[in-house]
Amino acid sequence: MKIVSYNVNGIRAAMNKGFLDWLKQTDPEVIGLQEVKAMEDQIDTSIFKDLGYKVYWYPAQKKGYSGVAILSKITPKSIHHGMGLQKYDDEGRLLEIEFEDFSFLSAYFPSGTTGDIRQTFKYEFLDDIYGYIKDLRRTKPNLILSGDYNICHKAIDIHNPVSNKNSSGFLPEERVWMDKFTESGFIDTFRHFNPEPHQYTWWSYRANARAKNLGWRIDYHMATKDMENRLKRSVILPEAKHSDHCPILVELN
Repeated sequence: MKIVSYNVNGIRAAMNKGFLDWLKQTDPEVIGLQEVKAMEDQIDTSIFKDLGYKVYWYPAQKKGYSGVAILSKITPKSIHHGMGLQKYDDEGRLLEIEFEDFSFLSAYFPSGTTGDIRQTFKYEFLDDIYGYIKDLRRTKPNLILSGDYNICHKAIDIHNPVSNKNSSGFLPEERVWMDKFTESGFIDTFRHFNPEPHQYTWWSYRANARAKNLGWRIDYHMATKDMENRLKRSVILPEAKHSDHCPILVELN
């Protein structure tokens, strides 16, 4: 079973860059999207349905902003929108589909790059999603929380850790949260299989960063340890260029 996560930085823009052809070729059973930046009625979802996907959409209330979605070829037994906290749910930050033997969540963590107010909002989100997921695991031990976390966990995950030590996305407090999250029983599936450096999922549009591979690894498939024996492989797909992010894939037995 192939599961993909992809911050598309605007689904309509990504579709104009060949996203649909890529999706056909890659053919995952499930794909979580982040930063869709569109209401469901602003795109023709029948093109996904024609490929065999059921479409689950959770946009931000503000048009052209944020929002997550999941496309699944497997019919889930239930769908859950948001965290039950309006300030995040209004921004379309979390969507869960529950299957018989595990749940998959598409998550778009806030960015703090626009200043102190949003950085504070990000820290609040980190605290709240930690508690939300901790509660969820009491009844659903098999979880995969995938998406754009907007945090590089370790120095190996960023092209220049020294110059970025005071940058949102690589701040000590954010990295400590990632330590806490993984130590609570989550596997960073990419690092589970891949110890190599220079593996990134996001590149600035500036200074030809992608061509030079001056990137950040901020997108993750995090699986609970209960899922460990089902993990087959986890890879980054940098050749897909429909966004400033690239997709990530995890394969389950």
